[in-house]
Amino acid sequence: QVHLVESGGGSAQPGGSLRLSCVASGNIASINAMSWYRQAPGKERELVANITSSLHINYAGFVKGRFTISSENAKNTVYLQMSSLKPEDTAAYYCMMWIQLPGYPYSREYWGQGTQVTVSS
Repeated sequence: QVHLVESGGGSAQPGGSLRLSCVASGNIASINAMSWYRQAPGKERELVANITSSLHINYAGFVKGRFTISSENAKNTVYLQMSSLKPEDTAAYYCMMWIQLPGYPYSREYWGQGTQVTVSS
């Protein structure tokens, strides 16, 4: 059984910063990629950023240099440093990892439960 747990969400003022963390636990053979998604009320879930095991990084266009994704593979942890926050960044943020279990030839998606980020003055 694999579990992903996010932390670090909360409230911030416009222009402020928050740092999200997500830790995976369980019987894990390898993690091939880690991602952050977000979903605002009434909107579809969208990719924010992802980082592969080889540290290749992609960001959504709306990030525009404001967010930084990083990982500590030895700790099965991914971070999202968010700066210059805007009210439109308000959403539930979810981490997702492609995880391979011991004895399995392929990896699959695992999702966290989400952490709320609210940006308002």
